[in-house]
Amino acid sequence: MVILGIDTSCDDTAIALIELKNGQIKVKSNIISSQIKIHRKYGGVYPTLAKREHEKNLLSVLEKAYPFKKKNNDLEKAKEATLKKILIREPLLFKKITAFFKRHEVPAIDALAVTVGPGLEPALWVGLNCAKALSLLWQKPIIPVNHIEGHLLSNILAFNKVKKFKAKLPAIALIVSGGHSQLIVVKAIGDYKIIGETRDDAAGECFDKTARIIGLHYPGGPAIARAGAEIKEINKSLQIDLPRPMLYSQDYDFSFSGLKTAVLYDYKKRSKTIRNSSPYVQSMAKAIEQAIIDVLVKKSLRAVKDYRFKSLIVAGGVSANEQLRKQLKEKAAWSGINVLFPPKIVSTDNALMIALAGYFRKKEKTNSLEQVTVKAHLRI
Repeated sequence: MVILGIDTSCDDTAIALIELKNGQIKVKSNIISSQIKIHRKYGGVYPTLAKREHEKNLLSVLEKAYPFKKKNNDLEKAKEATLKKILIREPLLFKKITAFFKRHEVPAIDALAVTVGPGLEPALWVGLNCAKALSLLWQKPIIPVNHIEGHLLSNILAFNKVKKFKAKLPAIALIVSGGHSQLIVVKAIGDYKIIGETRDDAAGECFDKTARIIGLHYPGGPAIARAGAEIKEINKSLQIDLPRPMLYSQDYDFSFSGLKTAVLYDYKKRSKTIRNSSPYVQSMAKAIEQAIIDVLVKKSLRAVKDYRFKSLIVAGGVSANEQLRKQLKEKAAWSGINVLFPPKIVSTDNALMIALAGYFRKKEKTNSLEQVTVKAHLRI
């Protein structure tokens, strides 16, 4: 089965092509157009700007993702009218898709998998409407995909064989990204139960906000990791002491807003000379990173032990953090717990994981475009 995946859940315009046959995975393409430079001056993602950029970039990303051959196609007036209705809020995309269809062959795919949630609603609609338009023009079904399930299943790409991943189940999954920090019981692919989640800021969101406080650029996670890596240990003379929120709570929930507040208070009490100095920024970055890692590691491993599982699946943008990978693997090894991480290239948002998740949701494929809608707060 060949699936074209589309993801516009946040600020990455992503399209990928994947083929699955007899449980074997063949990645044909994985194209991502990042908007980081555009959103950096805002210190985070600006939703309407993300929507505009997706509209501009989707067709050029599509051309890179699939080896289209040139072909002259006629667009029936009835289809053109329906297409215009689908893309009524994306007039630029309507012009681009119309021209694209007229000069390209229909691709040899079986379905279009597209993220319908969770994510930024304006951004999600662009991807979904693009998928609907292509479904209409190519006469290919749509498979609606949950973005979080996509992250969870991205770990399969570390094996390239579905059976090897299934052998690790049941497991606990730790999903850590800009918008989510969740612990999920995974009994089987498609059988999930959330047992813990953040009560306020997610881990990735905390990285972004604390990075902004100490003067580092968006995205905060990589910026903090780079700054912290420049020193071996925190400068003791600065007496930086950050909390580990809910570290010892008897549940599996997270809370990172208190950590963000503690960083802000520490920053404000420092003189301008100190807080703008490299030793302070580097030490604070290292302290922030370690505080978040300590909470994620302790809570995740406790959940695995409590449920008497043998595997921990880690996914989401924060899973690319080197220190999290290193420390989680080291501490898990003491308890005989197997930790699974996705390849770094699919840790952050991408369409490859969406195409893969679409394969496991293929029974939900549909040609009834009106039935598929965006669900910005969709839960797994």
